[in-house]
Amino acid sequence: MASSALTGKLETDVEIKASPEQFHDMFSNRPHHVHHTCKDKIQGCDLHDGEWGKVGSTVFWNYVHDGKAKVAKEIVEAIDPEKNAISFRVIEGDLMEEYKSFVLHIQASPKEGVGSILHWILEYERLHEGVGHPETLLQFVADVSKDIDAHLTK
Repeated sequence: MASSALTGKLETDVEIKASPEQFHDMFSNRPHHVHHTCKDKIQGCDLHDGEWGKVGSTVFWNYVHDGKAKVAKEIVEAIDPEKNAISFRVIEGDLMEEYKSFVLHIQASPKEGVGSILHWILEYERLHEGVGHPETLLQFVADVSKDIDAHLTK
């Protein structure tokens, strides 16, 4: 990504009870099951091209953010099963109305004792200065993570 006043990076850590492998498996191999864990936030995830769990695959998300129904078409850019990491690049949808580029990175690491620490990174380039930084989206992904955790550990 180009370096300018329009580029940004937001990060957050979320503690969960599920193992890194469980969480990574949900996002890399079974994202189409995520909506079962948080129907108020994610309405669906469909495979548009490729295979679940494969780099280069295209997935299409229906979600509700800031009270509005939205969509995002993403390409799976990277999957690292050893590090329990995955990256998605948004290529179409509501985010592209405000951002020139938008990439989400998720890594699940073991926590001392039981559970995991999820590290989310949102990297983006805004179309212009009038576009805000996606702080509410960062909170959204943290909330979705907690819902997935509740589902995985029930």
